[in-house]
Amino acid sequence: MGCCDVQGLMPFEQALDKMQTALDNVCQAISLPLAQALGYALAEEIKSPLNVPSFNNSAMDGYAVNRVDLINCSADQPVTLKLVGRSFAGIPYHGQLASGECIRIMTGAVMPGCADSVVMQERTTVKDDLISFTQCPTLADNVRLAGEDIKLGQRVLNKGHKLTPRDIPLIASLGLADIAVFRQLKVAVISSGDELKNLGETLFEGDIYDSNRYSIIALLSRLNVEIIDFGIIKDDINLLRETFIKADQQADVVISSGGVSVGEADFIKDILAELGSINFWKLAIKPGKPFAFGKLPSSVFFGLPGNPVSAMVTLYQLAVPAMATLSGLNPQPAIRFNAITQEKLKKSPGRTDFQRAVYSVNNNGQLVVQSTGHQGSGVFSSMSQSNCFIVLEQDRGNVAEGESVIIEPYSALMD
Repeated sequence: MGCCDVQGLMPFEQALDKMQTALDNVCQAISLPLAQALGYALAEEIKSPLNVPSFNNSAMDGYAVNRVDLINCSADQPVTLKLVGRSFAGIPYHGQLASGECIRIMTGAVMPGCADSVVMQERTTVKDDLISFTQCPTLADNVRLAGEDIKLGQRVLNKGHKLTPRDIPLIASLGLADIAVFRQLKVAVISSGDELKNLGETLFEGDIYDSNRYSIIALLSRLNVEIIDFGIIKDDINLLRETFIKADQQADVVISSGGVSVGEADFIKDILAELGSINFWKLAIKPGKPFAFGKLPSSVFFGLPGNPVSAMVTLYQLAVPAMATLSGLNPQPAIRFNAITQEKLKKSPGRTDFQRAVYSVNNNGQLVVQSTGHQGSGVFSSMSQSNCFIVLEQDRGNVAEGESVIIEPYSALMD
């Protein structure tokens, strides 16, 4: 252990690595119509069955020519070619250009035989069927060549790639109506505690509203997963056991919050130990030190801390990447940048600190960041007001105003 390590705490990177090493894709491949495949992970790589474009076509409205006919033309000595036909998108010209001929061509239309370039209509003078040109085009000027975008047999997307709105038209251009993807991951969400109340219920002394389940489900709804909401389960050992057994039978992943801290008098740890193999970790991160991970008979379990911010941070930073692996997705590292902090930041060495903050670009074009204020693990307003984490390294101490820090802008899951 290093000088700034805290005895018994597992570093954030080690926890993430342990989970990824222990997990594999649990979702079977299915076939879906392309229109329904958004957000799914590809179950096989996609190779192009054709050239895109599949034929040479015009990139402009103008005139298709054989450039050797215009090799000597200039503004002082224009060359006139005879118009012999037209080519429109979907209605090609089927003839061959002879010397001294050109055709009218529209954007996207097939290039006729023996034509190798297109001259924009604005650079011509038209008199009946005689077209005058004042400049020789470069070879293939304004022409989209067959296979210029994608070649026959070219690998277009990798297995495990998550399909985005940018990918759907790309696949459509290949003519693929159905594609192989991994099915949705099934995720069960459980809240437990006698103190928890549903929204709209009257709070009595010691009661709180169940906000963690709402934050977990809201974030999961941004993933391509099937959510199974088991609601609030009271602190009854038999009821909890029955719920966890049902959740395990119905889902690939079971997520609960609270009841994972060392020393807590809670039924959940006893039930999980009875049903599966669960590790209760103390992590070197802030917020979110208590975290549980392991396997039930038919599912993977993530136990999040009970404090609202801690639950959200561990879900986002640890459970979501692990669920990506379970879904068959290729792992994607978090996008991080350097920014200048606009204030002092309190930090004790020993834990990686995910402080909630707002980043922006100042008048000098610099990326700057400012804390949302109080960073307590129960202050969820700090999450709502922020747009990034300031990620302070495990061995780092207090940060002075003007120092460079690492920021992690929220992904679309949190935005």
